[in-house]
Amino acid sequence: MQGNQSTIDPAEVAKFEAMANEWWDLEGKFKPLHMLNPCRLDYINEQIAIEFNKDLTQNLPFKGLRILDIGCGGGLLCEPMARLGASVVGADAASGNIPVAQIHAQQSELEIDYRHTTAEALADQGEKFDIVLNMEVVEHVAGPPAYLLACQKLLKPGGLHICSTLNRNPKSFLFAIIGAEWVMRWLPKGTHDWNKFITPDELFAFLTEAGLLPVDRKGFVFDKIRWSWSLSATDLSVNYVTASVKPT
Repeated sequence: MQGNQSTIDPAEVAKFEAMANEWWDLEGKFKPLHMLNPCRLDYINEQIAIEFNKDLTQNLPFKGLRILDIGCGGGLLCEPMARLGASVVGADAASGNIPVAQIHAQQSELEIDYRHTTAEALADQGEKFDIVLNMEVVEHVAGPPAYLLACQKLLKPGGLHICSTLNRNPKSFLFAIIGAEWVMRWLPKGTHDWNKFITPDELFAFLTEAGLLPVDRKGFVFDKIRWSWSLSATDLSVNYVTASVKPT
């Protein structure tokens, strides 16, 4: 095969195709992501501000930055990035997600370039970005190292890569599989495969092998009393996020 071989897992893509129309339903199958989204955005915005010396109190602080959200789904991250002034490309391997994202962006009067494509295809086309957002995707691909290498190739020198995923341990099985899928039924059973979860040390190793320099990692922690998410510097036991940069 010419270029980079795709790391797309067709079975994983089919899962999200089946849920495409529910992306913007706050009480639907993506309710957990809507609940997590403010916490994700806080982390993303902070890391971009640090790496690119941006003042988040200014109007359109991300103007001039080109951002790729790989595995964009219905655009839950693309739209906030566009509102902050970034030029945004949203890419997803599930074709059904793209029209949903496009229609919602039009309704929100936002210009976002949505594409049905893969990280590998974009890399083969020579696309380059200041920032690659890679949120809750790496645990669904067939080959994480090759996939992360494609993400690295998509970054300009000095670019920022933000990647979130799920840790692999008994607690994550209890909370992410039994709790979220079986008990709370926030997600359809089988959405996640615990065996594909990645520990923080494994992810740091994959990122380093891909030519990226990890600079930060935090946990996303769910408070069952306040029914909300927050960032933790120490608790990466279930959901977590990493930031890494491409050396100049």
